[in-house]
Amino acid sequence: MDFARSRQESAHFEYVAETGSTNTDLITTAASLPDFSVRVAGYQNAGRGRSGRQWLAPEGSSLFVSILLKPTGMSASKFSWLPLIAGLAMTEAVSDLIAPTKPTLKWPNDVLINERKISGILSELVPDLSGVVVGAGLNVLQTQEELPIENATSLAIEKAHTLNLDEVLARYLVNFKSHYSRFVGASGDAVKSGIRFSVIETCGTLNRKVRAILPGDSEVIGEAVGIDDSGRLILLPDGANQVMPVAAGDIVHLRHN
Repeated sequence: MDFARSRQESAHFEYVAETGSTNTDLITTAASLPDFSVRVAGYQNAGRGRSGRQWLAPEGSSLFVSILLKPTGMSASKFSWLPLIAGLAMTEAVSDLIAPTKPTLKWPNDVLINERKISGILSELVPDLSGVVVGAGLNVLQTQEELPIENATSLAIEKAHTLNLDEVLARYLVNFKSHYSRFVGASGDAVKSGIRFSVIETCGTLNRKVRAILPGDSEVIGEAVGIDDSGRLILLPDGANQVMPVAAGDIVHLRHN
């Protein structure tokens, strides 16, 4: 595939018909590539999701894309916002494609339509801490029967305005680059750049009851009440009078208030 529009939005662009993992490919070659390099695969045979879960889809049915980010002028402590920026950009891209239906961002970076997952994002640090690779998978052409879980959907099922992969990817890259440029321009300050506000406005996890499954498999149930300046989810546990920050973990939406 040519991906003519998407190439214009990338500092370096590569498409491969099949690979193990686009994230792994970019991490391996990160030292020789510029900021905002993009790698796309028609099929991943060793894709990974959160917590090491396998991430596969029928060949040609999904968009598999990874972006290498090598921001300058900020500490690695600011990198925690990069996956949130990716989630924000993907939510906006999907929203454009299925309007007037409104998708939401589930913290930290799943995209949901009526609580059904259409996109997931996995970010990995480059080993020398020079940057981050942000990988995204978007369900595009799958029927309900082809989706790996019942609680999922695709652009085809949602009757998107276009299913052209180049058009879909270009929308994601344009949004991502816009937010990323503002974030880098503000030296990684999510408040000054407006990124924190944009994420909060898009996040469907806030102001609802959730279960947080934390590293080590401990669980906390409570109300998601905010996102702090570091991008952490702020949780008020049931029966507690003090909030706790959640930096990493799987979040399960339990109910609306």
